[in-house]
Amino acid sequence: MSFITESELRELWQNGRGQLPPFPPGTRFSSAAQDFLKTNRVEVHFDATPTVQASSNTDWNKPATFPVVLTGPLPACSECGQPLHAKPEHLTQIDAGHFAPKTSPRLILRGRVDSLNALAMLTAAAARRFELPELAQQLDTLAAYCREIISAEYNLRPVAALTLLGKSEAELHEISHWPDKHLGIPHLVLGPHDHEMLHWLNVLRTQSREVEVVALQAFPPDALDPAGLGASLARALNRLSSAVYVLELYFQAGKLSWKVIG
Repeated sequence: MSFITESELRELWQNGRGQLPPFPPGTRFSSAAQDFLKTNRVEVHFDATPTVQASSNTDWNKPATFPVVLTGPLPACSECGQPLHAKPEHLTQIDAGHFAPKTSPRLILRGRVDSLNALAMLTAAAARRFELPELAQQLDTLAAYCREIISAEYNLRPVAALTLLGKSEAELHEISHWPDKHLGIPHLVLGPHDHEMLHWLNVLRTQSREVEVVALQAFPPDALDPAGLGASLARALNRLSSAVYVLELYFQAGKLSWKVIG
């Protein structure tokens, strides 16, 4: 979601010589910007809300790719295919046709999910260091899901459902709430003597919960988010944190731990 200030509006309007472009759905205007629009009787138009459908459960679970395609006459965005033209230094591309200030809530959210993706990959590297390839593979899947969340936010579409360990979102949610029933162990309360791998996982879990709040700040549940994209993003991040906790539980229960061959 973009946030437009009065100075940005004035720059676009150029005392009536310019023409305001259509803004992305959900764009917010500062109080001064709203006063400017009323005083000058400037009409604002919004792009039509995209009708892109959520990707399937199998589309997103793939390795990361570089975000810019360098073949062809102009570099292009690998997400939307649009050429990357020159832009002002203080702006960043927010979608296929618009730039926004780097302080835009949507760009802040995008950066936090990107950091979450990096943390998931770092946690997977720690699992490989401890010779836990099955756990590392599951963390690779969660890193891919972070990239799916970024893609959904960029394209203003619902996030695909999460699957992990062959479990659906509903099954992962069930296990995370009743581990004694499904794994025969109580809820985890980590301490100084727990394995380092559990602490890596726990940091990843807590960070995903924090980013869930950032998603609701970027797409607050009000009339400016008619498609409920904020709820979709927040739900995806909530399910991501539950999935990480399930990995903690599986590790503690010995189901994603070292295997003894005898």
